[in-house]
Amino acid sequence: MFNTLAYYSSVLYRDFTAYTSEKLEKMGLHFGLLFFLIYVGKHPGATPSDLTQNLHLDWGHSQRCITKLVDSGFLTKEKVGRRYQLHLTDKGQEAFAVSHQVFFDWDSQRLAVLNEEERQTLFALLQKVARNSRPLPREAAEAMASGGFPKRQP
Repeated sequence: MFNTLAYYSSVLYRDFTAYTSEKLEKMGLHFGLLFFLIYVGKHPGATPSDLTQNLHLDWGHSQRCITKLVDSGFLTKEKVGRRYQLHLTDKGQEAFAVSHQVFFDWDSQRLAVLNEEERQTLFALLQKVARNSRPLPREAAEAMASGGFPKRQP
């Protein structure tokens, strides 16, 4: 149909969003909260300001999402000195594990049609194209520079 990067990026994004939403809806979450959970899971005690800056988000949107996660029992927001710190609750830890694992599961399913050499070539080419794109959130940029996203934590 269309032989453009934009077309294939859109197709893959929609597929990933649908796949992820299906997994998260079972827990009462939606795709838009995925990166909040992952960030706090990887940075316990992060402040709302840290999260907002590092994920390159609008302050108002960030605060609404944090409030929703706190009200839904996924995060705690405790005042320490003059700052608030964010932590995952037990429910949040479970959601973090699912949210983190969904990246690996989706990749595994979608890349099953490629052999190892084809996968390496695909990632090398995507990294080359991504370097010419808008700045990524710091974590993603660091992961890309080191050859990929961090492995799943045990």
